[in-house]
Amino acid sequence: MIISIKQPLSYSRAGKKEKQEDCIYPPGGKATGKNRFFILCDGMGGHNNGEMASSLVCETLGKFFESHPLKGGFLTEELFKQGLSEAYDALDKQDDGSFRKMGTTLAFIYFHKGGCFSAHIGDSRIYHIRLGKGLAYQSADHSLVNDLLRIGEITPEDTINHPRKNIITRVMQPYLEHRHKAEIHQLTDIQPGDYFFLCSDGVLEQLTNDKLIAVLSDITLSDEQKMNALEDISLNKTKDNFTAYLIPVDQVEYEKFDNKTEKNNEIKAVVTDKSS
Repeated sequence: MIISIKQPLSYSRAGKKEKQEDCIYPPGGKATGKNRFFILCDGMGGHNNGEMASSLVCETLGKFFESHPLKGGFLTEELFKQGLSEAYDALDKQDDGSFRKMGTTLAFIYFHKGGCFSAHIGDSRIYHIRLGKGLAYQSADHSLVNDLLRIGEITPEDTINHPRKNIITRVMQPYLEHRHKAEIHQLTDIQPGDYFFLCSDGVLEQLTNDKLIAVLSDITLSDEQKMNALEDISLNKTKDNFTAYLIPVDQVEYEKFDNKTEKNNEIKAVVTDKSS
């Protein structure tokens, strides 16, 4: 599978906070249709801690995948976990004892021959949206509120203003006894015209799934106008930092196998059957 994308778009705002603790890779305005992977991190910990954690993870993962070409064009879980381990190592190395409470979420996608590799830790979201159908995929928040929702303790309406909505159950931090694993999904049903949307939880203070789908489905708007409309929903209203990446899918091509290759595979299959 060969996935080509249009110009990626992003925004990153401090909201009503003093500092911006979100970070994206590639940095804002630097991405092109040639980029294969995108990272969004939402830092936490107060003072400079959150900003440091999110930038460290973004930069470490970004440099890792820029310097590790994929074998055969496929991203494996093994290679991703290697990159994630290096990001955790960078957090450990930076911590001199005064930053123990710093941490960051992670939202990561990589377009490769197998489709779109999706991985996340925490409550930064990954959406895959198909026009005319809505959500093709939405990452599940690693949060207390989502756990309560999953087991039926609260309703979807309760999650909006729940007093413990900011408690997340997985986060990247230094010196963890057991490093939190990323939740990984290989998304293979990808079509031209699809959108991938990554966002920090600050975006979700004002942006609902229905609003997101409605804006992206508006065929009268260009991609840039759609992203501006999504940003405007949060502008001057959101308390938290709010950051997002929008990646439009342009074309999807499937590799074809020649008859000789298929015939050889059939012969191998017959031989295998006879020897069993």
